[in-house]
Amino acid sequence: MRIQYVGGPTAILEIGGLRLLTDPTFDPPGHYPVGSGLTKTDGPGVAVAEIGAIDAVLLSHDQHPDNLDTSGRELLASAPLVLSTPSAATRIAAQALPNWSEVELGPLTITGVPAQHGPDGTEHLVGEVTGFVLRGDGLPTVYVSGDNASLDVVREIAGRIGEVDVAVLFAGAARTPLIPDADLTLGSRDAAEAARILGAKHVVPLHFEHWAHFSQGRATLAGAFADVDGVQVLAPGEWAVTGSS
Repeated sequence: MRIQYVGGPTAILEIGGLRLLTDPTFDPPGHYPVGSGLTKTDGPGVAVAEIGAIDAVLLSHDQHPDNLDTSGRELLASAPLVLSTPSAATRIAAQALPNWSEVELGPLTITGVPAQHGPDGTEHLVGEVTGFVLRGDGLPTVYVSGDNASLDVVREIAGRIGEVDVAVLFAGAARTPLIPDADLTLGSRDAAEAARILGAKHVVPLHFEHWAHFSQGRATLAGAFADVDGVQVLAPGEWAVTGSS
């Protein structure tokens, strides 16, 4: 497979002859007056006009602009398939993929898996989020975390899915005044622990830069993974190629 980093939570995954796009964010820098406000500090590394044909969008959630911005919403109109949460499917043109349900897309089985966007008991504040697992005969098993902050959720996924070849982890330890002093996504050390729990051979970090509310980034990720044996952490921006599982 190949993975191209676009910026923030957005990447293009090429696997089994399919092209999948995670959480589309293509706006230029700017401020979004949602909640206490979110500020985008950098634009995408790949313009939306350069993305090309997409077979499906893997949308972890629709309620926050750092995961679905204005340009991303416009892109959804041309996507043949958008997979997201049951609540997102009531607001946008998306197909609901409840936890542990599956969709067949070409050679891929796409499974919806849990995600928890903050500490226990905060879903009523942050809303519903989902992750994804991609599997297929002769293809790598890929986990896309979405905005998950819980290692217990990662353990549950590992217990049901088993080891993965590639872990696409939304890191950055996102923080906002909505829930003071709590990470809304994995921090760097928890991302490294998630990779260990999943037995991942390759890690692709997303959602750790280009927004002001990310409290950790490249340096902390590098430090956290420095002592994790047997895991290749793929640098942002490069194409990643891995064999089948």
